[in-house]
Amino acid sequence: MDIFLSINNREQVIQLPVVPSEFRIPNPQNHETFTTINQGDIRLIGKRGLQTITIDSFFPSKDYPFLRSRQYWGWEYVDIIQSWIDREVPIRLIITNTPINMAVTIDDFEYGPRDGSGDVYYTLPLTEFKFIELKSRGV
Repeated sequence: MDIFLSINNREQVIQLPVVPSEFRIPNPQNHETFTTINQGDIRLIGKRGLQTITIDSFFPSKDYPFLRSRQYWGWEYVDIIQSWIDREVPIRLIITNTPINMAVTIDDFEYGPRDGSGDVYYTLPLTEFKFIELKSRGV
């Protein structure tokens, strides 16, 4: 399994060098509960909410045998992701060997050194981005 992030139709692509040991993608549903006089609480089924994923890992500053990519090192990844945040556009998340291939927004990007190794540990929460589709109607 590999994780790729890209911007603007693959204008720039990064492969995460260290794949997290696990991740989960919640599938929220936007149901609503109303209280009525005669029937008490009733539940209405809503549409599917936006999926989210949080990636916790690190960007290595030196070579390790388990790296999935050696294209960039440590703080270079931080600079790239920061530049993507500044562009204010969705990015694409692809996780190979899974059906995950979706546009996402970067909700936060927390990073910093941790153990004196020079590696940059990070937390990257992402939320699904849906492109707005407008249907034209005749008048």
